[in-house]
Amino acid sequence: MNTTTHLDAISVFIFIGVFQGLILSFFLIRKSSSNIKANLFQGLLLLTLTLAIFEQFLNLTGYITRVLPITNYSEPAGLIIGPLLYLFIKRSVDQPASRKDWLHFVVPFLYLCYLTFDFMQGNDAKYNSYIYSYHPDWPVLKLNYSLSNDPLGLKNRLNFATAVSLIIYVSLALRVLVQKVQLAGESIFTTKDELVKPLRNMVIHISVMMVIFIFVKLNFKADLGDYYIGAYVSILIMLTTLRVMNDSSYFERSTSFMDLSISKYQKSSLTENDKLKILESITLELKTSNFYADNLASLSELAKKIKASPHHVSQVINEKLNVSFFELLASYRVEQAKKLLSDEKNNKLTIEEISEMVGYNSKTAFNNAFKKISGKTPSEFRKSINT
Repeated sequence: MNTTTHLDAISVFIFIGVFQGLILSFFLIRKSSSNIKANLFQGLLLLTLTLAIFEQFLNLTGYITRVLPITNYSEPAGLIIGPLLYLFIKRSVDQPASRKDWLHFVVPFLYLCYLTFDFMQGNDAKYNSYIYSYHPDWPVLKLNYSLSNDPLGLKNRLNFATAVSLIIYVSLALRVLVQKVQLAGESIFTTKDELVKPLRNMVIHISVMMVIFIFVKLNFKADLGDYYIGAYVSILIMLTTLRVMNDSSYFERSTSFMDLSISKYQKSSLTENDKLKILESITLELKTSNFYADNLASLSELAKKIKASPHHVSQVINEKLNVSFFELLASYRVEQAKKLLSDEKNNKLTIEEISEMVGYNSKTAFNNAFKKISGKTPSEFRKSINT
């Protein structure tokens, strides 16, 4: 049994990424709360990626021979990444949690259970597994296997299953984001929504990782090219660490550790007291003057009315309310629409007339916003009130 170990530049680089990844994931999970619950999924996603590249480090350096019992422990990671990405995106855009969310983890859980056959193998068998993947030119140990580590042959299909899982969940995550920006009449590629952009960038990075994964598995024997993925993840983690060091409020909001752009609010001159004053003015304007009912309502117009800059108004709405300007506008419009629909005096008013009264030019946009916020279409809501 060859237990030689060695360190090179790539393995050291990945180890630094592992160290920083563990710290970042700890704080993301620890700081998750009711208003940024999405960070729990993000923290678990980062932790999953970190543990996966840590096994790459062990294999690349040969240190896995010192801890052979945990060989292949990260195999289910590829099946977990997609569900965690999707649930993080879903919760970040305020889609409610579902009792069925746990179903997304059934496949990786079953595969983890299947790995029992692997964990039951002796160290010699696990050593053979290691050299098969990372040193195919080394001689294997001659063994008589009393129990197969892959009785159903699922390991040979794991890479394919991982690729399919990533494609499906990346598509689902993109669908959530596209639906969100469409409510504001924007494109996912050109959106100015400060909440959506980092989420979009995260999906892009996961997509890049997926492409690298497929490229590596098609062009390298066994696991010899996995360090490309490990290096990419490490780069993201290190750049995120630098961003955290320059952004004291990083963990106080839902953002993506894969968004490498500098927050446009990082150098804001607003103090906490300034933000609270602007928030009070925004709330007062929306509640007392029915600003939201104007179908031409805009961020710049709201800023003009409360005598603040559009940039500062946008910052306060994003940071204090965790929504975009258009989402805030939609919430007030839908709330007013509910009152109008609940009033018997308005039974003769059509849905289109009510949509115009609360500031919408399009009945379709009104229906989409109403259903997203209330879970029902305006017609369904009216029927539920009258029955």
